[in-house]
Amino acid sequence: MPRERKQQARQQESDLQERVVYIHRVSKVVKGGRRMSLVALVAVGDGKGHVGLGMGKSTEVPLAIQKAVDDAKKNMFRVPVTEGGTIPHTVEGRFGAGRVLIKPAVEGTGVIAGGPVRPLFELAGITNVLSKSLGTSNALNIIKAAAEGLKELSSPEEAASRRGLTVSEMFVGKEN
Repeated sequence: MPRERKQQARQQESDLQERVVYIHRVSKVVKGGRRMSLVALVAVGDGKGHVGLGMGKSTEVPLAIQKAVDDAKKNMFRVPVTEGGTIPHTVEGRFGAGRVLIKPAVEGTGVIAGGPVRPLFELAGITNVLSKSLGTSNALNIIKAAAEGLKELSSPEEAASRRGLTVSEMFVGKEN
């Protein structure tokens, strides 16, 4: 039994795609001068509603990216995606000074999102969405705000069960 679980985990891991959102050079001032290192921010997803973000820091780019990928795999979460490739409802994510407004869009709209947020939506399998970055222009805060917004999403089934209704009962009277 445990062998089958390991094989399933490897299969799921091989389905994952990764995208480097940004690489930033940082320095630490020490007695002998500045010590440079690199910070990588990576988004990982399977295109079917699972996505994660990770950060890695190292003196070399490949090591920083690998650390970020490992961190992203540890921090994956589920995003409810509808049949039209969009999100179920409008949501606003907040992280630090960053705010991201995420709205569902009709089929054929595409991913209308700013720089750092676009890979997160694409790796989550969201193909039609509108988003607006508000507040800061810091890529880290913007993408983390978008991730927080996606974590707040709930599927219609979850919302119906919280209210003690079926999905069809929730939408009765919405024909107008």
